[in-house]
Amino acid sequence: MRHETRIPLPRPFDAAGVLAWMGPRAVAGVEEVTATSFARTMRLPSGPAWSVVTVVEGALLVEAEVADEVDGGELERRVRLLFDVATDPARVDAALSAIPEIAPLVARTPGIRVPGAADPFEMLVRAMVGQQISVAAARTHLTRLAEALGERVRIAGRERTLFPTARALADRGSEVLRGPQSRVRAIVEAARAVADGELVLDSQTPRASLLALRGVGPWTADYLAMRVGRDPDVILTGDLALRAGAAAVGLPSSPAELFAWSAVSAPWRSYLSSHLWRAALSAPKGSS
Repeated sequence: MRHETRIPLPRPFDAAGVLAWMGPRAVAGVEEVTATSFARTMRLPSGPAWSVVTVVEGALLVEAEVADEVDGGELERRVRLLFDVATDPARVDAALSAIPEIAPLVARTPGIRVPGAADPFEMLVRAMVGQQISVAAARTHLTRLAEALGERVRIAGRERTLFPTARALADRGSEVLRGPQSRVRAIVEAARAVADGELVLDSQTPRASLLALRGVGPWTADYLAMRVGRDPDVILTGDLALRAGAAAVGLPSSPAELFAWSAVSAPWRSYLSSHLWRAALSAPKGSS
């Protein structure tokens, strides 16, 4: 069944930046990203869906194939989270522009966003797989995982892949996952906790519940708080790329000093983080 809607965007809104973030992280078979669109499979209450979100003037055009029209509302909710539509960008920009060191970054990228998550469990797996490896390496691992354990569905005219369920990963993840055995064991155990109902992942999941998982430290818990919990005031001071961005714009780059300095940007440190990640990408090669 076809579902189509337009989601108005507040201004300013860095939709191009969201797509630029998603592109290098797109899992083949599950997601497709262009300079103006983002498409992916999703599990919705009535069945699988394929959605294509295109950035048009002042809005997101959502065109989807869903199992039942009743899923349209849930699909739109997830798209809004993915593109961080709810947070007022003008309010964030006004606050961060008042900080002399950050004002030039805001002027360069007004309306910067913090991308959300299509599925909390998938985001946990992405975060755990991506620990201490490059974005490209994480994408390779996740694509292999989806190819091996993802469900194949024919939708919108072709066969596509749904990201593996927690049960599939719990049962067969150790056969497919590569890397340190401690990490493989941690991911499989986390999947089993979700599959067995011992851990419920959503925007309200307590940080302590995440930290209780093997292999989940402060970086992963805070990353989930940012992407799934939609906490606007998280800064990942242990993230090497973020620290490189801080150094590139003349901010303290040691975790303790950066955390102390970042208090000036509360309650918008997640958006400061986005600016620092962007600064790391544009820093001259070889800068620290």
